[in-house]
Amino acid sequence: MAPLTAALVLAVGLSACSSPAADVLAADTPTAGASAPGGIPQGAADLPAPPGVLPAPAQRTPGPAVTEEGAAAGPATPSPAAPARGSDTHLDPAAADVVVNKRRPLVPVDFAPSGLRQPDVATATDNGLLRPDTATAVEEMFAAASADGVGLVLVSGFRSYANQESTYAYWVGQYGDQAGADTVSARPGHSEHQTGLAFDIGQADGACTLVSCFAGTAAARWAAENAAEYGIILRYPLGSDGTTGFSAEPWHFRFVGRDVSLAMQDAGTRTLEEHFGLPAAPSY
Repeated sequence: MAPLTAALVLAVGLSACSSPAADVLAADTPTAGASAPGGIPQGAADLPAPPGVLPAPAQRTPGPAVTEEGAAAGPATPSPAAPARGSDTHLDPAAADVVVNKRRPLVPVDFAPSGLRQPDVATATDNGLLRPDTATAVEEMFAAASADGVGLVLVSGFRSYANQESTYAYWVGQYGDQAGADTVSARPGHSEHQTGLAFDIGQADGACTLVSCFAGTAAARWAAENAAEYGIILRYPLGSDGTTGFSAEPWHFRFVGRDVSLAMQDAGTRTLEEHFGLPAAPSY
């Protein structure tokens, strides 16, 4: 399916939902209804899309869409390598088991993965590039969901350091300080999307895209129950914000490989921090 453009976004207010975090779309998701530079509404509509039309929520990058060439090149002005904090394991940004959070920046912070490709799945935007291993896992997971009668759509994938930098700066301007921006946006170099391993999903009918009520959709339930079989985990589960640093995001999934995902499932661990014995990262 051809990606739709951000001009199809419906600007609506964020619906009240059941969790305490319902009023905030954390981990670099703008609040619904706010405006990005150029007047493009940021956030996803929680109203159904017209028949046969996928919603195209404005993504978390007010800058231009990323291309394979741009991804390989990285930001125009490379940033210096950031010092690692906390444990010295699971830091390789090219490894599927890398752990990125508020206290574990990518090293280097402007890391850009190679070989990004667009998976052959339904896509709501033109921002769906992923690492090859992740793209393949997404294709397999989406096909299995379709066989079970559940329609999944890819909402977003890779975002470069430069795009995250502009997004974060925008939110600092909106809130007036970093403390406010940190509630809705990851600082550049701290976003999982920069690894090419993380992606956001939606339901094919557009229900609750990128808002917390997505947790109640068939797409979210199916993905949460079955993702481990494809080497994928729900990265920010409800009630784990004290560990991950971000409120629940039932749409944000992360490729880690089947060894890790199935081990987490068997052990009942819900976050990478817990599974690998790493320190919690509630703040920077």
